[in-house]
Amino acid sequence: MDSLRSYALFFVTFLLFDMAYAHQPASVDVGRVERISSLESKHVPMRDVDVWLPEGYPAKGTRYNVLYMHDGQMLFDASTTWNKQSWQVANTAQRLQDEDKTPPFIVVGVHNGGANRHSEYFPQKPFECLSKDKQNDYLKLQRSPGQPLFTQTPYSDNYLRYLVEELKPFIDKLYATNPDVDSTFIAGSSMGGLISWYALVEYPDVFGGAAAISTHWPGIFDIQGNPLPEIFKDYLTAHLPQGGNHKLYFDYGDATLDALYPPLQQSVDDALRKLASPDIEWQTHYFKSAAHKEEDWAARLHVPLVFLLN
Repeated sequence: MDSLRSYALFFVTFLLFDMAYAHQPASVDVGRVERISSLESKHVPMRDVDVWLPEGYPAKGTRYNVLYMHDGQMLFDASTTWNKQSWQVANTAQRLQDEDKTPPFIVVGVHNGGANRHSEYFPQKPFECLSKDKQNDYLKLQRSPGQPLFTQTPYSDNYLRYLVEELKPFIDKLYATNPDVDSTFIAGSSMGGLISWYALVEYPDVFGGAAAISTHWPGIFDIQGNPLPEIFKDYLTAHLPQGGNHKLYFDYGDATLDALYPPLQQSVDDALRKLASPDIEWQTHYFKSAAHKEEDWAARLHVPLVFLLN
């Protein structure tokens, strides 16, 4: 329960500081970040999008793979984040390209919706598998007194429509991208891990692979009598992409909030192992002593990137 209380405190702190830092542009040591602040959406509230471009972009004759990442305000610049940590995405992405461990790629960091984050990232169709009574119970949950966990019924289907129908076409027109499914990937951590695998199974014709890092399989704060891990697992395994070659990456640690994840992730792994789908290339990695924080995700980011992009 201490981990869950810390998780709730994390979200309250995240939201308060996120409001202050949302419009400060990211600064990076390598490459450059361009901010998109004017893309209106029919599906979700407007938000900033940070696009990282590697050194030498655009190289003549090169079409770049694209990695979409959630929680974009936490990816590049620790000086603008609530906890003074970041994923250090620019450094890792540039190093991998310089060492020819991945093909050339850009990163599209999509800022989260602040207080709407849980409603945007919670997989919608699994939520709709719950009884109406259980749905209503969850919608009443609070992350702290006066702070609802869900600002509204999960609308992650609309969030994915924003990514697929509005943002991706915009990115593909503005930048020298390879728009094909085999060159388009999505990644995130915690709730961002949930929405990443959900994006892959909902849009296998758009995303060639997904990285779900420190996936928050509980979905809420309570794990006792919580049906959500089983519901998520069942939905994932029942809707794996058919045909083509898709990649699915999971990982987890065992410290702070990640201490909840080992048995839940292992249950998902067992289900995927039994399916042995020929259309999915799948990996799960365990990182001993890794905690639920950006510093630890940054330390291992090269692992999912090499897996997805190669």
